[in-house]
Amino acid sequence: MKKNILKVHPNDNIIVALENLSAGEVVSYEGVTIEMKDEISLKHKFAEKDLEKGQNIIMYGVIVGKAKDFIKQGSLISQANVAHDTADYQLGERNLSWTKPDVSRFSERTFMGYHREDGQVGTRNHWLVIPLVFCENRNINVLREAMSKELGYISHKDYSVDVRQLVKLYQNGASESEILSADVLQNAQKIKENRVFPNIDGIKFLTHDGGCGGIRQDSEALCNLLAGYITHPNVAGATVLSLGCQNAQIPILEEAIKRRNPNIQKPVYFLEQQKSSSERAFIAEAVQKTFVGMAKANELQRAPAPISKLTLGLECGGSDGFSGISANPVLGYASDMIVTMGGKTILSEFPELNGVEQELVNRCVSDEAAQKFSHLMKSYAQRAEAAGSGFDMNPSPGNIRDGLITDAMKSAGAAKKGGTSPVIDVLDYTEPAVKPGLNLLCTPGNDVESTTGLAGSWANLIVFTTGLGTPTGNPVAPVLKISSNTILADRMADIIDLDTGPVIAGTSTIEEKGEELLDLIIRVASGEMMAKAEELGQDDFIPWKRGISL
Repeated sequence: MKKNILKVHPNDNIIVALENLSAGEVVSYEGVTIEMKDEISLKHKFAEKDLEKGQNIIMYGVIVGKAKDFIKQGSLISQANVAHDTADYQLGERNLSWTKPDVSRFSERTFMGYHREDGQVGTRNHWLVIPLVFCENRNINVLREAMSKELGYISHKDYSVDVRQLVKLYQNGASESEILSADVLQNAQKIKENRVFPNIDGIKFLTHDGGCGGIRQDSEALCNLLAGYITHPNVAGATVLSLGCQNAQIPILEEAIKRRNPNIQKPVYFLEQQKSSSERAFIAEAVQKTFVGMAKANELQRAPAPISKLTLGLECGGSDGFSGISANPVLGYASDMIVTMGGKTILSEFPELNGVEQELVNRCVSDEAAQKFSHLMKSYAQRAEAAGSGFDMNPSPGNIRDGLITDAMKSAGAAKKGGTSPVIDVLDYTEPAVKPGLNLLCTPGNDVESTTGLAGSWANLIVFTTGLGTPTGNPVAPVLKISSNTILADRMADIIDLDTGPVIAGTSTIEEKGEELLDLIIRVASGEMMAKAEELGQDDFIPWKRGISL
């Protein structure tokens, strides 16, 4: 029998509606009947029992808010009657016991990857063209126009928009309604890629608005991020364009690269425009050196690699009230499986770990890691409050509309992406993940800034859970999207790679979907198939600025 409500944790005092419930409707849970005092929309929560003013609101077994007023049993839990609140946390005894998942089905599995000289294994073989400062963005775009199509790298979208038809309608005096009703969406003729370099999966042109004008620390952070991309296992080599006078200088980037890989063997070309005889000569030199570097990188071919060579980024965005009970736990189970087999996983988005700090502190394998996590969380929170925007303001309008009314409630569900394994290391922004196991990475909760950071810390594949739908991708790391509900998966099938809605429907378990996800991860890592974000050419890249602008 299909359930229409769910109590996530035995200690919870609010219950999730798995379908729309009408005011006056009676539901039952463990022999207790509850009459709905309000209309409770799908994904939203209601009070399991009467809640006094000031009483803690508990979900996932942790504090996710505090009652503003008396809340009757069966009443809707909303921002009108609940305020953000979390439990305090402190360093204490470690709790490193966990139940490892059964990975026997995957014990002999490998993926086909690109083996680098430093021991890393890539799931892709990309060439990067990077600006050290925003002044070079135009030149990056010139290089993109000159090289992408000629080298056989094209868009994979299966549609085109006929703008010429709209121009003709306008010129012929068509009305607004006629223009709006015109059928301008056409199926694009599939163009077969004819790559000059078949072993290079893509040439990626990054642009950004940094490198100068802000504080020096932001320029240094940008150099560290770019160094993370250049030394990334999915990257074969890079062409770096510099203007010459900016804060983000070539020697800073070179030093950042050496810290990550002292004996780097990849071809990396640095070009400085202010030392060039002309822009034309500068562009020509960049094209020639990029072509030569790609020819060398094309010599590498895929070969079998163990699952332990996977580094999986754990991300969520456009979350809904089901994310924490379907998609995120499924990803958490897949994370635990990869950790069990000796791989690395990275959980980011520190504003969305607010309220579950104590659990994560207790899971840290060392006092050093626990102290670093605590310090990063508290300093981040203080900076946010100093800017007039604390963690309590994190839920987006879409989150709130779909049942995530406090940051703590959002965070408690988001943390499920990290599974149950011990926290092996804690990383500040741009620090690389080098220890097998679950790593925590300090990034913002913003989708693109966070995925950008995950790739900068060497995630060679990212899984992104969503309940509302988001097209986010990354230039170097494939980004797989998994939906929390089947309605989304059906409506936005062009961006969703896996649906975990059957967990909500009760037709599949978290463990079954977790294994299905790991199968998909291995296939994508091997290049057998592309993530939907790759097919759409969704190469999002936004470095995190932590300081003011000068």
